[in-house]
Amino acid sequence: MRSIRRSSALALLIALPLAAGAHTGVDAHHHHGFAAGFLHPLTGADHLAAMVAVGLWSALAARRAWPDLLWAPLGFAAMLLAGALAGLAGIGLPAVEPMIAASLLVLGLLVATQRRLPAFAAASLVGVFALFHGAAHGQELAADAAAPMLAGMLAATVLLHATGVAIGWALRHGHRWMPRAAGAAVALFGAVLLGGLA
Repeated sequence: MRSIRRSSALALLIALPLAAGAHTGVDAHHHHGFAAGFLHPLTGADHLAAMVAVGLWSALAARRAWPDLLWAPLGFAAMLLAGALAGLAGIGLPAVEPMIAASLLVLGLLVATQRRLPAFAAASLVGVFALFHGAAHGQELAADAAAPMLAGMLAATVLLHATGVAIGWALRHGHRWMPRAAGAAVALFGAVLLGGLA
């Protein structure tokens, strides 16, 4: 039964890149309220895969549960908020879409290799990528309802990180090919997105 749960979780994780396109941005900034902010990170497979991958990598590479599991997710969430605030303020970052695609490539490789980095380096690395994810979100949110939308967006981000951590923790001592396959799928998704932007 445990093997079935692990396989199902991995199948869902691998399928994330196939779930949806990146950013809709077609509603002319008419996202309003906590619920809309919560749903916003779920509308693009690139954001969804990146956020789950951060949690997955944190769990797979952690030497111990506390506080190693927290550094990368906290770094990502904090810089996601900074990027979203910049986007809401109309501050444009260069190469947002290529950096989001690059984040998937790098995060996928980190998951596949289970590469360990010092805590500050891990938080900084994912934080740089999160800034661009946040900027993409912020440009699509309505400025007149920023606080509840940002709260919803951060709640969804934390939930996606926690999902990745739970999956990664379950796979730490199980089948070694599962995390490698999941990481390879995310990295491949990033490479495809980068190729499409070239």
